[in-house]
Amino acid sequence: MRIFLFVSIFIVLFLFPTSGLATNETFTLSAEHAIVMESESGKVLYDKDANVKKPIASITKIMTALIAIENGQLDDPVVISENAEQIHGSSLYLKKGEQMTLESLLYGLMLRSGNDASIAIAEHIGGSEEGFVAMMNEKAEKIGMTNTHFKNPHGLDEEDHYSTAYDMALLMREAIKHEQFQQISETKKYKPKEKDYPYINKNQLLHGMYDASTGGKTGFTKRSGRTLVSTAKKNKMTLIAVTLNAPDDWKDHMAMFETTFSTYSIFTLMKKGWFTVQNEGEQLHFYVRDDVIYPLQHNEKEALQMKVIWKKTNEGKKPYAQFHIEEEIIQTIPLEAKEKEEEPFYIKLKDWFLRWWK
Repeated sequence: MRIFLFVSIFIVLFLFPTSGLATNETFTLSAEHAIVMESESGKVLYDKDANVKKPIASITKIMTALIAIENGQLDDPVVISENAEQIHGSSLYLKKGEQMTLESLLYGLMLRSGNDASIAIAEHIGGSEEGFVAMMNEKAEKIGMTNTHFKNPHGLDEEDHYSTAYDMALLMREAIKHEQFQQISETKKYKPKEKDYPYINKNQLLHGMYDASTGGKTGFTKRSGRTLVSTAKKNKMTLIAVTLNAPDDWKDHMAMFETTFSTYSIFTLMKKGWFTVQNEGEQLHFYVRDDVIYPLQHNEKEALQMKVIWKKTNEGKKPYAQFHIEEEIIQTIPLEAKEKEEEPFYIKLKDWFLRWWK
């Protein structure tokens, strides 16, 4: 038996909403493929053919930046190679032999989409462009980007270089966990110490177009069309939006954000800390390591249930809180138990609710 201990209860009255009322607003997109994902839970809140493999252009550079941040130091000196100088497309106009810090290159990569910066970063971190691309694909596999394959660090059109809207949302979700990445992504203007002029971010959502915007990355080639990954935050909820082949991508992203923010709210399903429940007069103690938050439409609250289950693991039986909406499992959270229970039993949660919501 996989499940040893279970309890099913309605918990809607005990949720903690942090944003406004849901709406039934709809929108039409120019994008061929699109997705909206809530960053904390990874829940997909909207998608339009989000698992179709397509060329992605310069949003590739999100992975380039992530690999560099995880494997380099911002103050690393990087010498520009001939390969970097000669790459075509969007450019910082770097010259062979010129020296930049990794930090300056990352800002040039993300704000100005410099292909020369991508080659310089790849050669510095991976030893060669090929070595760096291997790191990119390894990271993609680790993140769960199962429909992605990289052939270069810049996103120029190349056979067998592709991803999906869903996979790019997974990538952005991973990238914004890094404070350094988020800081670069949300920067409107950056003055590198090596230059006498600033880099202005190409992401127009940041420049007064959408107040809730918190960053992103643009892309374009003739083959891919306009591609865009962006993030926005409102009412404690951070959303990730991706569009592929979207002629009107700024409008698409604003429409997706506004509709999703008005339709979904973040709720605290469970609070961090110890709680006690009763089983036939016996007290059982569980610990929640972190607050559990999740985006819900208001009409979903009434169908929300929770089960506390025990699963077999290599370390023995472990407790989990499992949340359901009707038959769909939306979240499973590991718990810590003070005492392990061997037999099935029904948990009475009166004391638990008194513990958290008195």
